[in-house]
Amino acid sequence: MKLSKKQAVFESEVLMRFELFNSLFMTLPFYQVKHTGTLLPFFTTHCERGVEEKLDPEAIIESFFGQYEQYVGESEQIDLLFRIIQYIERQVVLFDAVEDAAFRKTGRSDEAGLLDSVLKQTENNKELRERLLEKLKDFSLRIVLTAHPTQFYPGPVLAIITDLIEALKRNDINNIHLLLQQLGKTPFMKKSKPTPVDEAISLAWFLENVFYPVASAIQAKIDDEFDLQADENRQLVELGFWPGGDRDGNPNVTVESTRRVALLLRTILFRCYYRDFRLLKRRITFKGVEKYMDILQQLFYENSFNPTHNTDNEKPTIIHNLNQIKRVLIEYHDGLFVELVDDLLRKVRTFGCYFATLDIRQDSSIIRQTHRYLRESHADRVGLAGDFEQLDETAKQNALKFEVLDLKHGEDAHALVADTLDVIRLIREIQQSGGERAAQRFIISNCQQASDILELMELFLWSGWHTESLHIDFVPLFETVDDLKRAAAVMESLYTHTHYIAHLKRRGNKQTIMLGFSDSTKDGGYLMANWSIYKAKVELTAIARQYDIDLVFFDGRGGPPARGGGKTQRFYASMGEEIANDHIQLTIQGQTISSQYGSLDTANYNIEQLLHAGLTSHIWRKDGDTLSAEKKELIDFMAQVSHEQFLSLRHDPLFLKYLECYSPLKFLSQINISSRPVKRNADRELRLEDLRAISFVTSWSQLKQNIPGFYGVGSALKRAEETGKWEQVRELYETSGMFKTVIDNCMMSMSKSNFGLTSYIEHNETFGGFWKKMRDEYERTKRYVLKLSGSSVLMENYPVERESIAMREKIVLPLLIIQHYAIKKLQEGNLSEKDSKVFSKLVTRTVYGVVNAGRNLA
Repeated sequence: MKLSKKQAVFESEVLMRFELFNSLFMTLPFYQVKHTGTLLPFFTTHCERGVEEKLDPEAIIESFFGQYEQYVGESEQIDLLFRIIQYIERQVVLFDAVEDAAFRKTGRSDEAGLLDSVLKQTENNKELRERLLEKLKDFSLRIVLTAHPTQFYPGPVLAIITDLIEALKRNDINNIHLLLQQLGKTPFMKKSKPTPVDEAISLAWFLENVFYPVASAIQAKIDDEFDLQADENRQLVELGFWPGGDRDGNPNVTVESTRRVALLLRTILFRCYYRDFRLLKRRITFKGVEKYMDILQQLFYENSFNPTHNTDNEKPTIIHNLNQIKRVLIEYHDGLFVELVDDLLRKVRTFGCYFATLDIRQDSSIIRQTHRYLRESHADRVGLAGDFEQLDETAKQNALKFEVLDLKHGEDAHALVADTLDVIRLIREIQQSGGERAAQRFIISNCQQASDILELMELFLWSGWHTESLHIDFVPLFETVDDLKRAAAVMESLYTHTHYIAHLKRRGNKQTIMLGFSDSTKDGGYLMANWSIYKAKVELTAIARQYDIDLVFFDGRGGPPARGGGKTQRFYASMGEEIANDHIQLTIQGQTISSQYGSLDTANYNIEQLLHAGLTSHIWRKDGDTLSAEKKELIDFMAQVSHEQFLSLRHDPLFLKYLECYSPLKFLSQINISSRPVKRNADRELRLEDLRAISFVTSWSQLKQNIPGFYGVGSALKRAEETGKWEQVRELYETSGMFKTVIDNCMMSMSKSNFGLTSYIEHNETFGGFWKKMRDEYERTKRYVLKLSGSSVLMENYPVERESIAMREKIVLPLLIIQHYAIKKLQEGNLSEKDSKVFSKLVTRTVYGVVNAGRNLA
């Protein structure tokens, strides 16, 4: 098959260069076991052949050792497997670096879908230009970094990757050789679980090294293009942060960790400012600026190196002094170096004294528990009926008084209750130090009724906050299929509630609603989850417009296709007239952070793609993006069929047993990558409803079955064909950007699947039929999505991404064989305690490389 131009470039710039530098890397003598680098290619080929022959992992590995016993004695076999894991982990890093270094050449960073293309398309059209400018006044993009446990690269490794990318761009062979040696000797693993503060430090690396320069550069491009006047309230790219604030199901997040993370964000930001200021100081050495420079020198230095918890918001002081310096330069020094002042001014207006908004999140059940505690412990002051819990929803809403009180908790308060009340008070301190945007949102997980929001609002007023100065946005999170169905009714109750609507008016009539893909995918399957969220957005938008509310959707997409991610920008570009799309807010998690925002080039590209999607959906809205009643009915029909298929699998008594038996699910809690438990209610037996969606998706991705990303889609398309709806489905795919993206992301998940890896299970007496059921749905889905898209292979329209995935899957195949081998040995039992620990460690170590290579798997 003839290669496309993009494929040819990818092959020469990425694949060939990776093979070249990999051959160099493989010769470096890092580890004490001889021949590791030499044997790895043979081991990889042996694994590929074994999978083709449908051998089980134990047979594959033992036959390899038998074939190469002259190189690997029996006592060295397990050590060799560990060394192979270490090599492959670093091969993944090398491939990441080579690919990122070639990013501008491989066709994925061309102007299509970037800001420059919007600017060029509108520069000669006055009407479009005015529409774009009007849109920019209100539009914003908020990227929220979450604390989910799949970001494996520690800070030192991220720094090596950054340096390696730059060396690869320059073809600096000597430096590349040194960096590969450094990479080989730098530990990837942590000996103990990180705290929430450790997680924040890890993710803050991206804030400091990537988002700080990229977000301000993009803002500068827009400001310069339109000659916009400085506006401290207009911020195009915003940042959000969850580590240290997200306490939902994570008892390790405490008030103290929240306080420390808020200070950490401020301190790192001021160090960024201080570095920029030092450059400013070297250049601006003229008369008339000394006083202002001295003030800024003291301010930046003290906040960078002598930070304290009790600090004030210094943003007005910084801006005042920078403006005075700018004035002196313009009036007396011909504006020399004024662009350096403008750059720092822009950054201060963008990041303030907080860097990223620290979101607070807690489950609705804890909010109710906290409200009940204060009602009962301060019954004489609160004055609510003792039977409050028995009241229906309307009566509860009417009973709440929203009085300003100052109620404290006692030592008898449950730890989570005390934490909730303490963090409500802490938010005010954080706002005093960093400004309102430092911590302005409280997200209520598992929000099921309006009183969940109203009770939280009352908790703030009972904790010393005042009605007129309650600078907090209360954000409901709707996630399960049932919660999404109720969402519009819940919000209408809030929009018609006297106290809440008064609060919204004080907040500029802006309401943020979070919609989560994680539990909806686990709950309803891939197609139903996407459709349920889309329908909820339509209904929520209609209600908001009815009550004149400026609605902001905050999407908990994460990044993986199995949870709404993948080609995310295409979703935002396809939002029709029925869905509010004036602001884009989404979570980015785990390895998706390092893959999409790990370098300046990739971060700039992905941010501009999202901005382009939001802007063009307003300016060049396509007719097919607003679904007709017939098209909605068609998608609903397919979603129901898909849902039925997924539920039949999920309710199979073997479902959870299969995951526990063949995937590393039980071992995820042993991996030192997160402060967060693998499941809620950690003290009771594993149940599917308690299992966190990340653990759920990760387990399927390690099996290379990716059930959450495709299961049921094939059955839905087949039923549509059988009932004479195929031509309608084909037209839907060609005209609806939303539906096309759902199918394309499904193909991405399937491209990262490999049922051949587990084909040996087909003949298992217990699980054979269950495995075959999943494999058959995979084949059915593959057949129908190819037919629908007119393709001969999965992801045919994305050749570069397809080639990248194929190479990554080839690299990690040995890891998967080792993982499944170790799990099988543990399942068989009859191991000593020492051997059990060794094989358990083999399992957990392989997870790292597989997830990192997948880039948006978990």
